[in-house]
Amino acid sequence: MNEPVALDEALNSFDALWSPRIVTQVNDYDVRVAKVEGEHVWHVHDHTDEFFLVLDGELHIALREAGGERTVVLGTGAVFTVACGTEHKPSAPSGARILLFEPTGTLSVGDRHDEIPGHVDATTGHALR
Repeated sequence: MNEPVALDEALNSFDALWSPRIVTQVNDYDVRVAKVEGEHVWHVHDHTDEFFLVLDGELHIALREAGGERTVVLGTGAVFTVACGTEHKPSAPSGARILLFEPTGTLSVGDRHDEIPGHVDATTGHALR
């Protein structure tokens, strides 16, 4: 059944870091929320862009691009899209709550990541309970 979802309530329903919850779907895309703190892993999505919206806190996204490495810093309310094929590593030194928009089935550690660190949930998102 399609019902409204309060994002604060959704985020308050779990504690796991870097473990997105699917709050709704739009066509073939998941809308996911996650709590993040510390560093994620360098990864790349070969077949899709990745959209980030910071709901609360500050998210840093390190990027490896043709011109070298750079880091974008996103505060509350900021959005950023990592282009398909761009190696990136999100981090949140003081913690953040984020919303992601990506195709259903997209792995949280990208398409080419071989080893999954213990702090990373490498699923394609969990259904919100």
